[in-house]
Amino acid sequence: MSHVVVGYDGTAESDRALRWAVDEARLRRLPLTVCHVWRWPYPISYIDYEGVAIVRRMGEHLLDHGVALARDLAPGLKVRKRLHDGSASSALIHESHDAELIVVGSHEPDEMPVGSTALRVPAQAARPAVVVRSAATRDGLVVVGVDGSAGADAALALGFEEAALRGWRLRAVYGCWEPGAAPDGDLSLFGDEEKLRRVCGTVLERAVAPWRVKYPYVQATTSLVVEPPREALLAAAEEATLTVVGARGTGAVDALALGATSDALLKHAPCTVAVVPNRDG
Repeated sequence: MSHVVVGYDGTAESDRALRWAVDEARLRRLPLTVCHVWRWPYPISYIDYEGVAIVRRMGEHLLDHGVALARDLAPGLKVRKRLHDGSASSALIHESHDAELIVVGSHEPDEMPVGSTALRVPAQAARPAVVVRSAATRDGLVVVGVDGSAGADAALALGFEEAALRGWRLRAVYGCWEPGAAPDGDLSLFGDEEKLRRVCGTVLERAVAPWRVKYPYVQATTSLVVEPPREALLAAAEEATLTVVGARGTGAVDALALGATSDALLKHAPCTVAVVPNRDG
């Protein structure tokens, strides 16, 4: 059976992630796996076995606290616990191979440190990763980045699913003012804004249409913005509860784990961000 995985370390950020993950598991009727990773804080050349045992026990106590909190939030929810040592991102990815979602906490916008788990997990995971921010929940708006790519279609799938599960509205946003965002790489469109709007507007509506049919009760709108995708989505994220993007869009370099747009949203968006890997792997 699939499940929802959440990283928990006892911080305020991980408390928020745990609450989001509990909601996901409850709404999806899936078990929740709470994962804590402990780490020996000294060089490997210095091993104090009694000290290691103490650090591990502290990790076990933190994990037990997270599990108890999850059960208090959703009585009856099946909650499993997993204790690991080493790298938090590696442990979460290991636990998520059969998961629906991975949920992690995050620092405030513009405060995310280099090498943060909230950056590593979306970049490396084969499952959708939800990076939970502390911004207060607004009136329930899901913003989805669209550009006609396979990654954007995967983002639409998750975005509509979240909107349906939670009773939220959805807005599909296409920031088309960037060479990589032009359909079929047609750079001539940038010499004729009216044609650019017409062609990209068609791409946007065609991308959203099948999901409107599948989720007829989701209030969904589209927004074509003649701005680069990053600027368009960061502006839309100011009003959003959740922003969903593909890991890589049409303008990304294949060698990069994350595209520039998804990376920018993880670092700067004020709301929770979900990054969805392409379905083809």
